[in-house]
Amino acid sequence: MKPARPALSLSLQFADKTHREHLPRHKVARWVRAALESDAEIAVRVVGAEEGQTLNRDFRAKDYATNVLTFDYATEPVVMADLVICAPVVEAEAQAEGKTLEAHYAHLLVHGTLHAQGWDHIEADEAEAMEAREREVLAALGFADPYA
Repeated sequence: MKPARPALSLSLQFADKTHREHLPRHKVARWVRAALESDAEIAVRVVGAEEGQTLNRDFRAKDYATNVLTFDYATEPVVMADLVICAPVVEAEAQAEGKTLEAHYAHLLVHGTLHAQGWDHIEADEAEAMEAREREVLAALGFADPYA
C-alpha cells in the first residue's frame, strides 16, 4: 500500500505579482508537499526587493534581499512555517543560471520547505545531505539537478 502523503494547509500570498502566472496554487502545493515528511501549515509569500531586504536585514542582520527566507515555528506534531520568496532575486538568479522561472521557484520552495523541517546547510555534511534530498525531490517532480 502506498504511504499517505502529508496533509498541507497552504496560504499563498502575492505582495509582488510579477510572476503570479508561474506560481499557480496547485503547482506551489505540489512542490511544497513533495518535500514534506509530515503534515504542515505553510504560508508562501512572494515579495518585492524592498520587503525581501527588510526581512533579511531585520531577522538575519543581512542588508540585502535574498531568494528565500524560512521562518519555522514548529516541526512537531505539524510543521508550521512561513516561506518568503523575493521575486526579483529569483528572476535574476534564474537568468544568471540559465534556468526557467518555474524550475527555480520549485527549487526554492523545496529548499525552504526542507529548512522548515530542520534541514540546514551550514556545515559541509549538512549541505551535502540537504542538496542530495533537494535533488531527489526535484527529480521526482521532473526537474533537473539544480546544482548541475
